[in-house]
Amino acid sequence: MVYYHSIDMTAKNVHITKLDIEPMDRREIEFVERKGHGHPDFIADSIAEAVSRELSIYYKEEFGAILHHNVDKVLVVGGQVDRWFGGGVVIHPIYILVAGRATVEVKTDGGIKKVPIGSIVQRAAKNWLRRTFREYLNVEEHVVIDYRIGQGSLELVETLKGRGKHPDANDTSIGVGYAPLSETERLVKLVEEKLYQERLRTRAIGEDIKVMAYRKGDVINLTVAVAIISSEVHSMEDYEDKKEKIKEFVLKVAEGVTRREVFVNVNTADKAELGDKGLYLVVTGTSAEHGDDGATGRGNRVNGLITPLRPMSLEATAGKNPVSHVGKLYNVAARRAAEKIVALDGVEEAYVEILSSIGKPINEPQIAHAGLVVSDNDSFSQIKKESEAIVYEVLDAIKDLQDEFIGPNPPEIF
Repeated sequence: MVYYHSIDMTAKNVHITKLDIEPMDRREIEFVERKGHGHPDFIADSIAEAVSRELSIYYKEEFGAILHHNVDKVLVVGGQVDRWFGGGVVIHPIYILVAGRATVEVKTDGGIKKVPIGSIVQRAAKNWLRRTFREYLNVEEHVVIDYRIGQGSLELVETLKGRGKHPDANDTSIGVGYAPLSETERLVKLVEEKLYQERLRTRAIGEDIKVMAYRKGDVINLTVAVAIISSEVHSMEDYEDKKEKIKEFVLKVAEGVTRREVFVNVNTADKAELGDKGLYLVVTGTSAEHGDDGATGRGNRVNGLITPLRPMSLEATAGKNPVSHVGKLYNVAARRAAEKIVALDGVEEAYVEILSSIGKPINEPQIAHAGLVVSDNDSFSQIKKESEAIVYEVLDAIKDLQDEFIGPNPPEIF
């Protein structure tokens, strides 16, 4: 597809360069990590985003626009449990603190309307926990939800002025994205997703799953940490049998992704000599039940992975407002631009970085850069033109992301 004939390229600072690097699949060493659905950091990210989404929907329905908020400072404080083969008990609940800022009152023609911020936070957090965990986590008894939301006030008339235009960036920040995922990256992501689905059939598998991979040449080593539900395990032999079945399951998943040699280790921190106290047993499905803490921004990036050998943004995308916060929008836009560019003939990999300027329209960054690995140097001139057009197209569509984030299929951001 040719993009550039119909695009106005006069308003933005877009640069396309050719990278002299090997595609990730052909490099000698690779590291990839994914923190799964029940990991404390994933919990923090997800609740931050759930609260932002509920706030955005409320604002849109009540006031016709998504109002200012940033609830991207969520802390998960681990609780305390006692567990044993065949059972366990929660002694101290998990404590979750949602912090940030939000518009809590709005001046309208009819007077000041208060936003029920506490109810929104509680509903969003609890609904996400219920959707993500099974009955082993009792949301009312095993979790305490608290919030510290800085108060803000807006004049609705002023807020609605200029709607339809691109809002100004509320920060100077960088968004980063790349495509395609490497084979190892696809494998790590799929292993966690499949294990999370498998927990519905194999009841002993908890929600807290972490997958770490390193590849050296054509050998992939996977370290998989899987929380095992204590009430579903009845002896050391039963526990070891379940670990072996998890290993076999992961190897089966790998067969569908790669022909490289794959080695799998499960729950490598286990100390069998300590009995049930030395194993990765949990009561509720998450390690957050017993002292493992979490915080927004420490988990996966917008492609669902942690990839230290790739360019990454350190922004916490979850919980930021989807209207003007480039810490969220630019990371999603950069990933989408990279995915579109890599679909062009001759492009093997695309790396996109977008730098905003606070107070400037979000579709007009200081600079947007796409670094490309190409298979045919002779066609780079054509690839460059089409890549520029793609970046412009994605930037000019960035305002539409706010509707996506409150729609039925919001963009993946962790």
